[in-house]
Amino acid sequence: MTPTQAVPRAELPEAFDEVADRYDLMVAMNPGYHAHLRSSATVLVTSLADSVVPGRPLRLLDLGCGSGASTRALVTALETAGAASELIGVDASAGMLREARSKRWPPQVSFVHARAEELADQAVVGGDAGLDGVFAAYLVRNVSARDELLATLHGLLRPGGVVVLHEYSVAGNPRAAAIWTAVCRGVVVPLGWVTSRRTRLYSYLWRSVMDMDSTAELMDRLVRAGFEDVRTRSVRGWQRGIIHTFHARRPR
Repeated sequence: MTPTQAVPRAELPEAFDEVADRYDLMVAMNPGYHAHLRSSATVLVTSLADSVVPGRPLRLLDLGCGSGASTRALVTALETAGAASELIGVDASAGMLREARSKRWPPQVSFVHARAEELADQAVVGGDAGLDGVFAAYLVRNVSARDELLATLHGLLRPGGVVVLHEYSVAGNPRAAAIWTAVCRGVVVPLGWVTSRRTRLYSYLWRSVMDMDSTAELMDRLVRAGFEDVRTRSVRGWQRGIIHTFHARRPR
């Protein structure tokens, strides 16, 4: 794998379109993938426990929802908590959204085709009523203007609203970087070929993680965007130090 094999960020939606019908199969082969998403989704829902107002559902955004795995994790966490909600999934890939929409969802779940960079247009997420929470899984490293994105999310949240980022980061951790590279070379890219006869997205995946901010740098970005209560934790198992949950709250 070399940087020249990786798809440019501008072409990412099309690269996801290419593998959309096989993406669920691909992630199903990743041990812990869905459990990790549920864990991060639970962090978001639990953090919003004191934001529940009788008669008003929580308004949540699943940014970069893909084929719906992160959306499902949020639905499960909300049902476990017994919280009423309005949940909007947003993704730039028409193919991935087609897969998401083909699944069965509660009536409060809807999907919107848009890029993360378009969120400043609040019509994308239903006007200026404000969001209680934002969940973004495996998204931030795919956005070049990260500070601008986080500032936009800060502006879309109600005071006291929470953002949870579920993201790869190996910068500053040689062991994690070595494991990530070995897994991509030996497992991820070959499986990408087997499942879809495509590998450019998975080569991009490797490079994007290697180029991603360190956990400290991403936390600093959240603070600069105006968030407080910024903290992070990593998952357990072999992906410890590779996949992280970031939590941040807009001040009340």
